[in-house]
Amino acid sequence: MAVPQNKEELLSAIRTNYQKLKGDLVSISEDQAQVPELEGHAKGTKMTVVNLLSYLCGWAELVLKWQERKELGLPVDFPESGYKWNELGKLAQKFYKDYEGDSLETISGKLENAVQRILSVVERKSNEALYGLAWYDKWTMGRMIQFNTSSPYVNARGRIRKWKKEMKLM
Repeated sequence: MAVPQNKEELLSAIRTNYQKLKGDLVSISEDQAQVPELEGHAKGTKMTVVNLLSYLCGWAELVLKWQERKELGLPVDFPESGYKWNELGKLAQKFYKDYEGDSLETISGKLENAVQRILSVVERKSNEALYGLAWYDKWTMGRMIQFNTSSPYVNARGRIRKWKKEMKLM
């Protein structure tokens, strides 16, 4: 799928990629989701399906936090308070910890909620607000949302599908 260039393409990319990801999760049991067999976010590490969804949920919540703070005219610490862009592996570990103990059903519900809230934000914004001006550094709001929603959903789906093939689950 091409990089979204406007509001409608962004909404479509988020919805399409998220629905495909959800489809790949349907056949995964709770037990399978808790075993660290997927390629991790840091080189040479393994993670669980729940960790992967925790990562996606963590980034979705950050997108919502950034947007809310910007809307209120408050400063935003990108990517997150206490983390720099070159510390994303540490941030991934934080996300795993934030949702530690969640079941596959619970973390899936949290991700669903966050995705729906992001879609609502995008739907309320004009195309100009999303793509007409820089929002963070040189990046537009639409691009920052895409970097942290639809693109990671494609990546997550690839990891899950690779793992399912290795485990002979598909």
